[in-house]
Formats: sequence, structure tokens, C-alpha cells
Amino acid sequence: MSHEYADRLVSLLKENQNEENREAMEKYMRNQFAFFGIKTPERNALLRDFLKENGKPPMEELPEIVRSLWKEPQRECQYAAMTLLDKQARHLTPDHLLLLEELILTGSWWDTIDHISPHLAGRIHEKDNADDYLEKWIHSDDFWLNRTAILHQLRYKDKTDEERLFRYILMHNESKEFFIQKAIGWALREYSKTNPETVEQFIDRENLAPLSKREGLKHIKRLEKAKG
Repeated sequence: MSHEYADRLVSLLKENQNEENREAMEKYMRNQFAFFGIKTPERNALLRDFLKENGKPPMEELPEIVRSLWKEPQRECQYAAMTLLDKQARHLTPDHLLLLEELILTGSWWDTIDHISPHLAGRIHEKDNADDYLEKWIHSDDFWLNRTAILHQLRYKDKTDEERLFRYILMHNESKEFFIQKAIGWALREYSKTNPETVEQFIDRENLAPLSKREGLKHIKRLEKAKG
């Protein structure tokens, strides 16, 4: 079932589709998703104008609007849905985590997961605590939920729950899945910007996948190189 607000936004995107860009954008995403061919700067400008004219969606209608956009085949509609969630991010609560879980599990790929993880799920947890969902996601058989749980603290810096970060990593350290190994490395690299010594000790101590180790040490190696 569609929502009028979402329908207006989809119509705007459709009116601005660009066939020249479409093929390259679909190829970049391994032809897993259809695109209108609207690049990020143009899409952001369209959304800014749309929000000026239509306002932000009311919180009580936001889940329905997001779901309506998410079911559209063109990827720009899912990007627009995430932008609308961003605009209301400070009002999101643990009650919205079920919605985020639906988004994570539908049309899953790194482009949506890597936004939802730190900017939406992570923000909710930082503000209101989402332990139940994070534990559910890290124990899930779905690796996108695992990736979300591993990456949710990317923006936390000195507020990072180190015990949770390392525990979640070790729970999936033996995974052969590229997106899990990459997430482990990314999470460690970001935390190394806050606590390089602890991260280096953790990497030295644990038997991480080569990809995770290489990614996790990138910032530390740069620091060492800068020191000469």
C-alpha cells in the first residue's frame, strides 16, 4: 500500500531520471538494483526542494512512508527513504528498530546497510539503548544483521563500548563472508582513531582474517609512517 507523500516523491524522482547515468550506476551496483540514474548531488538537491515544499513527514506517518518508498524498484527511492529517516533521526526511538530491521533485510547491500548501521541504529542505541536488538542481530543467521551490529558504533569515538565491539568481532571472527571480514576491519580502523594502542593489541592477540587485520591496521600504519 502506497502513501501519498511517498508517491509525490517517487514521481519527482521519475521526472528527473537520467538514462545516460542509469546504466553506469546499475553496473556499479553489480546490476542488482534498478536506478533512475540520478546522481547523489542532484538527488540531494531534489530532496531539499521537495522538503521545502512538502515539509518533513510527520513522525506517526514516517514508517508507512519509508516502507512505501522502500518497496519501489529504483534504488534512489531507498536512498530517499533513508534521507527522510535522517531528517527525523533525533526523534527515532527503539520502537523504530523493527522498521530498521525490515529495511536491513530487504534489498540488502552495503550501500543501505552502511548508512543504517551508524547513522540510524547506532544513533538510537547511543540515545536510548537498543541492547535487545543488537544482541538479536549479532546472533542472527543473517550476515547483514551481523554487519549492522558490528558497525553500529562507528561514530561513537570515545563513547565506544570496547567490550561490546571486541565481543561482537570475536563472535564472527571465523566468518568467510567478505562483508563481515570487511566490517570487522572497518570497525577496528575507526576505533583505532580513538584508541590505537588497544586496537593494535587486540589485532596482535587475536587470529583475525587477513582482510580484517589489514583494514584494521590502516590508520595505525599511517600514524607510524607519519612519525617516520
